[in-house]
Amino acid sequence: MKKTLAFVLLAALLSSCDKDFEQINKNPVQSTSIDPVYLFSNAQLNTTLTAQTVHYESSIVQQAITPFGGVNAGANFNIDYRDNTRINWFTFYSGTNNGNNGPIKLLADVLNQTKSDANRSNLYHMARIWKAYVFMVLVDSYGDVPYFQAGQAYLQGTKLPKYDPQADIYTDLAKELDEATAALDATKKIEAGDLFYQGNVAKWKRLGYSLLLRLGMRYSKLDAAKAQSLVQKAFQGGVFQSNDDNVKILYTSIYTSPLGNLWNNTEKANFYLGAPFVAYLKTNNDPRLKVISVKYGEPSKNPEQTTVNTTPADQIGMPYGYDDGSLATAPNFPGKIGSGGWAYSQINRRTVGKVDGPLHFITYAQTQLLLAEAAQRGWIQGAAADFFKAGIAGHMNQLKEYDAAATIAQADIDAYLTAHPLAAATALEQINTQYWVASFLNGPEAFANWRRSGFPTLAPNKYPGRTIKGDFIRRLTYPQLEQSVNADNYNAAVARQGADDLDTRVFWDKP
Repeated sequence: MKKTLAFVLLAALLSSCDKDFEQINKNPVQSTSIDPVYLFSNAQLNTTLTAQTVHYESSIVQQAITPFGGVNAGANFNIDYRDNTRINWFTFYSGTNNGNNGPIKLLADVLNQTKSDANRSNLYHMARIWKAYVFMVLVDSYGDVPYFQAGQAYLQGTKLPKYDPQADIYTDLAKELDEATAALDATKKIEAGDLFYQGNVAKWKRLGYSLLLRLGMRYSKLDAAKAQSLVQKAFQGGVFQSNDDNVKILYTSIYTSPLGNLWNNTEKANFYLGAPFVAYLKTNNDPRLKVISVKYGEPSKNPEQTTVNTTPADQIGMPYGYDDGSLATAPNFPGKIGSGGWAYSQINRRTVGKVDGPLHFITYAQTQLLLAEAAQRGWIQGAAADFFKAGIAGHMNQLKEYDAAATIAQADIDAYLTAHPLAAATALEQINTQYWVASFLNGPEAFANWRRSGFPTLAPNKYPGRTIKGDFIRRLTYPQLEQSVNADNYNAAVARQGADDLDTRVFWDKP
């Protein structure tokens, strides 16, 4: 992984250099030729979840919160702060280096270079699958987005792409996942530069079908028949089998996690675990609480410089509806502590909050829980209770991927599963609440599945200065720049899908 990462960073450097020499290019709309596997690896690396996903998605679903405004403002106050709502858009479309390394542009280059190369067919289909993941996040975040013309500025000269209807995008994503996954061929060239699986075709097939399962479940309230058809196809194709299939980026002490940086650097005394998240784990005697949650004696200091309390009974999450000036009026306020912080629980910076902790995109635990719901709905064969238990155990075992100190003993896992069996009357709530826990640190997916399923049931954040009309944020808003630079296409999208605000629902988000 470290050797591959070095090649990826070199490829990123090379691909960004052409912006200084564009005047001597023979064709300014044709991308520089680099082995496409390194463009693909760079696209994987740059499909990151930034700190701003904590400001919005993780805060909307009440897993993490800050009481501060300014650059940290967002779902904590239920306001439309576009410097933070725009982040998924900018990360995936533009990246850095003036738009040269956004995953959408890089994937477009990979697809262009490999579509007619039979020897690189696996890379071509892997890029199709990962492109589907990227656009699922974008549609789930914003609704209508540029899709069919996206990433074509250099290849086709399309600099102001049209926004496509979100339902049409999802239809094409389902087609792409189905075709690309089926076309992967273990007898063809193995793309060892792949950061996820080093080109393992069997694992990529399981990824493709697991992502198709996720996509299919998005239709559960919109079109149950379509959801069932897609879910059955994914299940029959073969989804993730264990945590070895998890899709993740591994960081190092040098190339660090953007989420880990948030918890460990200048903001470390400013972010806390949400009260509903801590309360759920605590009330259910969940063994994950002791490895996720901690109370630091001095939140502004590093863990080795202060006292560390991981005792489950002592954990208390920060409530919603307050800012740093009004927090002292919250019920059961535990007080301020140290030189800059509150006596609320924070993420454990020695385990899941490490700067070199992995970033998970699609996991075995999530996949098993989706299968549990599908089985409960009668869409696939198998016992919902078995999938449910596998999903919970999968996430508990996944935590040790962050650090050995986050290992949960098998006896504790077994005891939890015995104490929390799946009950038919509350099955959908149980399954999707566990999905919420299993998606901790993946804000976009936690936000998407919470909207789709309606679980867990959360109390609205009634912050006095909120600007939303409803109880919860339902989507993120477009970057302000789009209103001027790509005005015609932006206006067409807004006219089609509804107001560009936090209340408009994406197409599959039904009450």
